[in-house]
Amino acid sequence: MRKKLTLYGSLLAVCAALVAGCGGNKETEPAVATPTLTFSKDQVPIGSAVTLTYKFVVEPTASFDRDYLVFVHVLDPEGEQMWTDDHPPAVPTSKWKPGETIEYKRTIFIPAYPYVGEANVRLGLYDPPSGKRLVLKAQEASRREYIVAKIQILPSGDKIYVNWIGKDGWHPAESDAKNPQSEWQWSKKTSAWSIKNPKKDVTLYLEYDARPDLFPAPQQVILKIGDQPVGQFTADSRTPKILTFPITAAQLGSADLVELVVDVDQTFKPGGTDPRELGIRVFHAFVDAK
Repeated sequence: MRKKLTLYGSLLAVCAALVAGCGGNKETEPAVATPTLTFSKDQVPIGSAVTLTYKFVVEPTASFDRDYLVFVHVLDPEGEQMWTDDHPPAVPTSKWKPGETIEYKRTIFIPAYPYVGEANVRLGLYDPPSGKRLVLKAQEASRREYIVAKIQILPSGDKIYVNWIGKDGWHPAESDAKNPQSEWQWSKKTSAWSIKNPKKDVTLYLEYDARPDLFPAPQQVILKIGDQPVGQFTADSRTPKILTFPITAAQLGSADLVELVVDVDQTFKPGGTDPRELGIRVFHAFVDAK
């Protein structure tokens, strides 16, 4: 009887050792930061612009051996990924100091994903070459991916005031074969949008890129309503960039529909079999009434 008890106790000890060695789902590494993510609006129509504020409160004992990226996954209630906002943080993680707070903003456009309702946002820090993910102090969904926010997706409805259809000066829409949700249109020297006038002050959000490498000096772009300039910028970015322009109700005038002209001072031709004359490439345009 004594031998049986001794053997049983030994088996229990072995099992306990195995459980301790594996650790189950319990983290053995310390958290490096506490993340939070807030949206400028709790409800966002498809196609609209929204500003995200990222905040990481670095733990007092944290240290980083390399620069990690932030991965952000937006999922529907079934767990299907709708879109991502993966990016390097505004301050590289190798420069994060214990106890400090890293905070920055990013503006994105809500993609035209076929879903309306509440979406969950998950976030993490990872190293692309190795796939390593860091431990964060937040509610974990799985595999060091943390639930940080929820957002309500609305139909586009009347919130989208910019209309491209039937307007002059735009080449046909194109898309990325590897990412069909990424669409754009090239402008000509002079292009135009039709804006549904909300009769109040608005902010125009414009996401564009250009080819400054093809010109002695980057293109200059002027936005006009009639003959009145309402914004201008230097098209010096080869990667998609979001710009904002405040437009007053007085500048919009009293008409129900307003034509917004995009005037580019220089154009280029791709060459080869492509005879088009191209200005800037526009991915999104959205007018948000205040």
